[in-house]
Amino acid sequence: MNLVDSSAWLEYFADGPNADFFAPAIEDTEDLIVPTICILEVFKRVLQQRDEDSALQAISAMQQGKVLELTTAIALSAAKIGHDIKLPLADSVILATARAVDAHIWTQDSDFKDIKGVKYRPKKKA
Repeated sequence: MNLVDSSAWLEYFADGPNADFFAPAIEDTEDLIVPTICILEVFKRVLQQRDEDSALQAISAMQQGKVLELTTAIALSAAKIGHDIKLPLADSVILATARAVDAHIWTQDSDFKDIKGVKYRPKKKA
């Protein structure tokens, strides 16, 4: 299973320098997990940078994977992860969600770079 975090989705949608790295995980929709927090973050960013129609199109693409809601169990796990390894809230939710379903995280967010099970690619300048 693969979980693509918000930074990777945005890179893919913008066809940025790392888009090809994230494409296999995004395009394998059978094994794609999409946390609702990623939907929130991507919608907000695309809305800020473009418009609501573009944001809705991005979310439509994300929903090709299996969307996972933030459950109480994942929320509590995220709180513990955030406390233990000092991750920001959204990153903690993403990591807790990935661990709940044994998924790899695909990201260019440096907060994840040294965490087991993460496929990290440093963000490149365009």
